[in-house]
Amino acid sequence: MQVFVARQAIFDTKKRVVAYELLFRAGMENAFPKGMDSDVASAKVIGDALTTFDFDSLTSGKKAYVNVTRQVLCQGLYTILPPRRTVIELLESVAADAETLAAVRTARAAGYEVALDDFVLNPATEPFMPMAQVLKVDFMATPGPERRRIGERTRKQKIQLLAEKVETAEDVRDAEAAGYTLFQGYFFQRPEIVSRAAIPPAKITYVRFLRELQGEELDWARIEDVIKTDVSLAVKLLKFLNSASFGWRSRVTSLRQALVLLGERPFRKWGSLIAIMGMTADRPPELALVSLARARFCERLCPLARLVGRELDAFLVGLMSSLAAMVGRPLEELVSEIGVSPDVDAGLLGETTPLGRVRALALAFEDAAWTRVSELAAQLGVPEAALPDIAVESLAWAADTLPR
Repeated sequence: MQVFVARQAIFDTKKRVVAYELLFRAGMENAFPKGMDSDVASAKVIGDALTTFDFDSLTSGKKAYVNVTRQVLCQGLYTILPPRRTVIELLESVAADAETLAAVRTARAAGYEVALDDFVLNPATEPFMPMAQVLKVDFMATPGPERRRIGERTRKQKIQLLAEKVETAEDVRDAEAAGYTLFQGYFFQRPEIVSRAAIPPAKITYVRFLRELQGEELDWARIEDVIKTDVSLAVKLLKFLNSASFGWRSRVTSLRQALVLLGERPFRKWGSLIAIMGMTADRPPELALVSLARARFCERLCPLARLVGRELDAFLVGLMSSLAAMVGRPLEELVSEIGVSPDVDAGLLGETTPLGRVRALALAFEDAAWTRVSELAAQLGVPEAALPDIAVESLAWAADTLPR
């Protein structure tokens, strides 16, 4: 299923992009769908910004403005987004009462900035103003004298004025003269549609687990938070670690115990393997078998290619090389989202590094591209005669490793 969001740039007086507003879209039509429930739209943009899209990529590392309805504000649904990077934009339909004012104070205490959308000066908006950092004024709906009155009213306050729906150079000049310092509208840029295939909910936990396993240091609290969202992940991992392959003298009863027994690097390896196997549960069994065999093949090549000590990285390169087929998203997006090490990243996305050549050799051997196999083996210093035995052993290992 494709998921869509539009983003529209917000500029400063030097015409630099300082933020993006994220807008709900149901498809490639660049408009808010008629009849769409605002609460649903607001919650969906917030959720998709973090789960389906990579938040940093979607906002290019800048702040994000997100529309917030009364329900989303009071239930704190926006809090999954990073506080210092998010401006919650109160829709004009949010009335100021005890509950909403308390919710805005909570948001401010948590570090979120607050913008008032379609702002007009009247008693209804007055209670929100002391807590707002940005007032968005619709230049198509607000007459010139009223725009200037808002500028005069806020001139001595620590508050920014954002001119939205600016469509002409004259609008920009009028806004600057009235003290507006932020600008948004078709004069600068129309909303840009961004789409991405949604990761099925059943696979999100595995992607998050894979992401944690790729960190420079394992953060056990974060790993446990991921596992708590899908208890079956812990069950599968413990079942696998208690299989005959490991030959423990006593049963492993917790993942912390497994980490101590295995050590960090092997734990990363086996945890990643379980994550990949989980992501192939709805795919043909052959995909899991090929991924595991390829990972083992790449790992076994390391001693022959003078890459001793790089076995884990080679294993991960082989294991993750089928991610696009497992999740239905481009490999570049997934690699960025998971946050693999630079070496693994380069190995997955190119052939100019030693790990990239190892992956390319594994793929060439699978495809029986013998001329290519000879070229890559020579580049790596790997004797071609050793490759058939490595391939047979790797396939047998993968078949034995897969749960029956």
